[in-house]
Amino acid sequence: MPELSARRRFLVLAICCMSLFIVGLDNTIVNVALPSIQRDLHASVSGLQWIIDAYTLVLASLLMLSGSTGDRIGRRRTFQFGLLLFTLGSLLCSLAPGLGWLIAARMIQAVGGSMLNPVAMSIITNTFTDPRERARAIGVWGGTVGVSMALGPLLGGLLVGSIGWPSIFWINIPVGIAALLLAGRFVPESRAARPRRIDPVGQLLVITLLASVTYGIIEAPAAGWTSAQTLLCFAAAVGALAGLVGYETRRREPLIDLRFFRSVPFAGATVIAVCGFAALAGFLFLNTLYLQNVLHYSALHAGLYTLPMAVMTVVFSPLSGRLVGTRGPRLPLIVAGIAMSLSGLMLTGLSLTTPVWQLLTAYLLFGIGFGMLNAPITNTAVSGMPRSQAGVAAAVASTSRQVGQSLGVAVIGSVVTSSVHGPLGAGFAEASHIGWWIAVGCGLAVLLLGILTTGAWAKGTAARTAARLAPEDVRTPVPA
Repeated sequence: MPELSARRRFLVLAICCMSLFIVGLDNTIVNVALPSIQRDLHASVSGLQWIIDAYTLVLASLLMLSGSTGDRIGRRRTFQFGLLLFTLGSLLCSLAPGLGWLIAARMIQAVGGSMLNPVAMSIITNTFTDPRERARAIGVWGGTVGVSMALGPLLGGLLVGSIGWPSIFWINIPVGIAALLLAGRFVPESRAARPRRIDPVGQLLVITLLASVTYGIIEAPAAGWTSAQTLLCFAAAVGALAGLVGYETRRREPLIDLRFFRSVPFAGATVIAVCGFAALAGFLFLNTLYLQNVLHYSALHAGLYTLPMAVMTVVFSPLSGRLVGTRGPRLPLIVAGIAMSLSGLMLTGLSLTTPVWQLLTAYLLFGIGFGMLNAPITNTAVSGMPRSQAGVAAAVASTSRQVGQSLGVAVIGSVVTSSVHGPLGAGFAEASHIGWWIAVGCGLAVLLLGILTTGAWAKGTAARTAARLAPEDVRTPVPA
């Protein structure tokens, strides 16, 4: 791909961030609409969980496939098709007449969304060839994730409260169309010099693993945690995981190169992403049901309560990107882990009489933590990797975010639901305590892993892994 002017490069970055914005927004904007959807479509709690997880699960399952597809048939072409599919899925979501139709439309959205994040990251990696400039671009990219996901509940509350829940999907349509047209005009086409082969067996095993775990957890409160259905789902997940490890280690061009996980920063970033985004998903799910079903606030009122979280994320996401660029990922990860843990800790005693100041302080702390989280995840994942592997590493980090969200909604939602006796509103506040403790544990995991994976020993494992993956690129790894 020919060298682009500085103005053109940052225009390409802006177009890629537009796609990331609507995908990230859609991850969280739906949460505040759940009580309205529940009333209109007569959904159960597990139905609400599926509205969230049908999207994140499909997204997580297809990200790696979409990334390799873009490398093979053209990144701009794949990116544009993803925008088209995501926009169409958003329209179908807004027109859904029932719960099943909405879940199916969310899956269409996710198929399109899976073609945006990893492909856009590959476009950015190939557009910004200067290491420092690429680091700043990745910082902007990570900040966009945090800002879009934090604005979701606030924007969702405004739309649901004033127009109705279908409007949360309308917002994607003009942005999607604009990004589609701009990509055709300004984003140059590119392909990998030697694209990886498609891995259908590995792809099927990944889908089986994620789907069986998620289905088993979400349906466990109704079916029973020791029922044949639940145990069969977990057995299928274990079998799929064993098959995936065994098959991928023998394949020359695997879907997921398990050698990546010999790099402590990469493996740590994967787990940090899962834990951090599980905390986010659980936080938003529990918070929405508490404010609207327990305290009987309107969607607009509930959305406004999340304003401290949104503001702090908007402020701290770009700050995190700058810190990563100048001082590395350790400090942002430590701040993220501490702030998210303290936020969850403040809500472990949630009740009908919890004072407003306590709620708002918890939301403010979570916004600080989440704002600090995104940029170092991507940076830590690709740090020390050879340039030829940076896109794949970033795709695994993106997959980990979606897996975390799926598991957060599934695990925290199901554990809390299992503890509720009677109507959802009556005992929900007390039942949610265990969910908040899980969120605290996720925050502490971010803190500990942030310290462990950013030291000299960890960087040494990354350098050795880079040498094994691409010896010819060992002198030009992606900068930390």
